[in-house]
Amino acid sequence: MVEAFGTFGLLIGLLVLLIILLYFIPVGLWFSALVSGVRISLLQLFLMRFRKVPPGVIVRAMIEGTKAGIALNRNDLEAHYLAGGHVANVVHALVSASKANIQLTFNMATAIDLAGRDVFEAVQMSVNPKVINTPPVTAVAKDGIQLIAKARVTVRANIRQLVGGAGEETVLARVGEGIVSSIGSAHSHKEVLENPDFISRTVLEKGLDAGTAFEILSIDIADIDIGKNIGAGLQIDQAEADKNIAQAKAEERRAMAVANEQEMKAKAQEARAKVIEAEAQIPLAIAESFRSGNLGIMDYMKYRNIEADTSMRESIANEEQNKKKK
Repeated sequence: MVEAFGTFGLLIGLLVLLIILLYFIPVGLWFSALVSGVRISLLQLFLMRFRKVPPGVIVRAMIEGTKAGIALNRNDLEAHYLAGGHVANVVHALVSASKANIQLTFNMATAIDLAGRDVFEAVQMSVNPKVINTPPVTAVAKDGIQLIAKARVTVRANIRQLVGGAGEETVLARVGEGIVSSIGSAHSHKEVLENPDFISRTVLEKGLDAGTAFEILSIDIADIDIGKNIGAGLQIDQAEADKNIAQAKAEERRAMAVANEQEMKAKAQEARAKVIEAEAQIPLAIAESFRSGNLGIMDYMKYRNIEADTSMRESIANEEQNKKKK
């Protein structure tokens, strides 16, 4: 019984040891490479484990390249993997570029990959151009009518500009700027509606793809809508502002007139007060004249008669004025 358990334990230990050996020495992977025409030693596959490089990734990439007639260096593939690159994408891109007669070297492909761009997608875009839809672009013609345009931009990847070249956002921004400039230079919005290809020609002539990772093949205006009458709105706003200014000035003049009227009333009241004060001095002056002998009783009676006559005349004049008003 003890011997049976010992034999079973030995078999388990040998199985574990075999699995470990096959992990570090991938014989099956080496045989696949051998029958595929890829020359790589078991020692190199063993050492890749210690260099933290998965042998399967490197071997499959070399097999794909060999079958496509592309010579790949194992050290270069390992270096690219250790640099954080996508080995499989790079090899796929090299194979696709070779089949499409696009000049793409290994160094250029790895540089594009390490720059954060999908090099395989870029090669596909070089073969099959991509259509980018711009967001609605709002612009105003010279007659003040607002137009809202949408465009479809057909681009092809420029392999040589992928490293350091601007992306889709820059292309869309430049196309939008070109559309705004083209519509803004039109004398009437009707000209734009009648000939929307005018915008496409004008924008394409500007060379908007300079310094970008794409080559613009065509710009097609998909839709143009009429927006607000900006010119009329501005005129209305200006008229409203002028009206408010005029009202403010009129209110200022009215306030000045009211102030002047109040001032004149105050001066009139002050004058009446002075007249009343002067009239109050008359009886005193008459009394003083009596005491000093400068005024006799007959003179005083004449003064009273004149005063009564004046009062009567004023009363008659007021009655005639009232009759005329009626």
